[in-house]
Amino acid sequence: MKGYAGKFLRVNLSTGEMKTESLSEEWARKFLGGYGFVASTLYNEIPEGTDPLSPENVLCLWTGPVAGTIIPVSSKYIMGALSPATGFIGFGIASGGVGSELKAAGFDGIVISGKAPSPSYLYIQNGHAELRDASNLWGKSTWDTEEMIREELSDDEIRVSSIGPAGELLSCLANVTNDRNRQVGRSGMGAVMGSKNLKAIAIRGTGDVEVANLDELLEFCKDLYKRCRGPATEKYRVYGTPANVLVHNRLGCLPSYNFQKGTFEQAEAVSGETMLATMVKKIVACPACPIACDHINVVKEGPWTGTVASMDYESLELLGPNCGVADLNAITKAVELCDKLGVDTISAGVTISWAMEAYEKGLLTKDDCDGLDLRFGNGEALVEAVERLCLREGKLGQLIADGCARAAEKLGKDSYKFAMVNKKLEWGAYSLRSLQTATLGFATSVRGACYLRSGSYQVDVKGTVDRYHLDKSRGKIVYDGENLYAIIDSLIICKFTRGIYKDNDELAKVIRLVTGFDVSAKEMIKTGERIHNQAKLFNVRFGARREHDYPPPRAFEERMYDDVNDGAIILKEEYDEALSGYYKARRWNKEGIPTKALLEELDLDTSLGV
Repeated sequence: MKGYAGKFLRVNLSTGEMKTESLSEEWARKFLGGYGFVASTLYNEIPEGTDPLSPENVLCLWTGPVAGTIIPVSSKYIMGALSPATGFIGFGIASGGVGSELKAAGFDGIVISGKAPSPSYLYIQNGHAELRDASNLWGKSTWDTEEMIREELSDDEIRVSSIGPAGELLSCLANVTNDRNRQVGRSGMGAVMGSKNLKAIAIRGTGDVEVANLDELLEFCKDLYKRCRGPATEKYRVYGTPANVLVHNRLGCLPSYNFQKGTFEQAEAVSGETMLATMVKKIVACPACPIACDHINVVKEGPWTGTVASMDYESLELLGPNCGVADLNAITKAVELCDKLGVDTISAGVTISWAMEAYEKGLLTKDDCDGLDLRFGNGEALVEAVERLCLREGKLGQLIADGCARAAEKLGKDSYKFAMVNKKLEWGAYSLRSLQTATLGFATSVRGACYLRSGSYQVDVKGTVDRYHLDKSRGKIVYDGENLYAIIDSLIICKFTRGIYKDNDELAKVIRLVTGFDVSAKEMIKTGERIHNQAKLFNVRFGARREHDYPPPRAFEERMYDDVNDGAIILKEEYDEALSGYYKARRWNKEGIPTKALLEELDLDTSLGV
């Protein structure tokens, strides 16, 4: 079987047993890789009623068939489990070199169950695997863990995915860091690793990946690499994703002050342009990447001098304008803390902005906040709050360590009304009321509040549709995007390269040249539909229904006024119509459950269908 290593590693942490299992061609054809393998693995191996932080939860790490090949930006990997944040499917995709390293080590993936009796890390090298003692690593930051493992194993080339103290403390916001600046960010995968006493996964491989048609793939990739250096990726190369700050501010879709507004009066101060001119020390690329989007900030003066952090749009926006903070030094420090201590920057930013609003409304006192003046715009308080969140320190840390949905449940006083979550996962950095197709896509995401499942924001931002209103046609837009993104995330290739492919036929060509599977564009998209429905079935098993596919109350109950928006709001009846249109496009019933006829057509388990 070309493109794949043809085997995966199964690890039982409770017993220490490790064994290699074959990856069947039938399964590879059916689910492709990455996201598809995660959805299928979790559905088949996690029964209803499982506690996400119990040994019975299954944590899996998968690559796609293109990892380790010459396809541009193809070294990614995905990690998945039952999410402690949402109670539904959890997963995140990380850049860096872990994916290609695992393939070079002879495995397509790792499936982990049980709980180690003491802190441990998994070491994989060219087909061999062992559990090693991590007691000296427990309590260390992700950056220190990575370096200490490399020093212990006397190999600077080892790739390490590790958790920080937040994962050890089982924060629902805990992430997994690799290559220092890359994260499996969302849905609490760091907490799952922590619950299993698994501090890190270290990988070293020197093998090759054999593809089906090397000569033709080489010729095709020459063109793809040229396109990667063209206009489709220019903004990422020059400014990184923070280029979106001023664009979104002009459109009135830049969340500020906990999504109360869609513009920020100091957007210029935190823009990608300002960041590049004043803070960026270097620009870094992932393996096999000609784009180089990773912009590394260095604080040059003030109390946080010497702070270093990789800065993307989501991190900058949600720890910046959404908290009313216009100090790039403070934002950079907040991101560094999240990365080293092991917390998702998106969830951290939204959670702290919730706490700031609660503080300004008098629902939290200064004493509740450990003496912090937690008002919007206070950069010093932002940094202190991030550290407390990551370490569960003080009253504030205990309140917010598991995200704003749970914090709102503890605080009460109707604070849930401004907890910006869906399925208890914090919202991404796109305004709800001025990007309404995006809101439908975020809210229906199987992962919760996710901008990476369908790309539904694109039609709003580009002006293809009326972004201030919804109708039943938007459901088909989300449906189409989800099916395509399921393929992108199963291959796994970087979404920043989606614009370099002329059409779906070229993506199907990648599959054919790498794997030898004779698949058409139409068949490929059907595979994407199967993968997405498999993930949805997992959620249905854990109770997902229509009520879980709505945005937070603020979207319907408060009009948004700012420099661009004049009373923007989502009309409930329009959203209901759009949601029903989405279910119809998906061939799900009114509660969002797949029909048996659809599941039979997709060759999926029909027992949960209707």
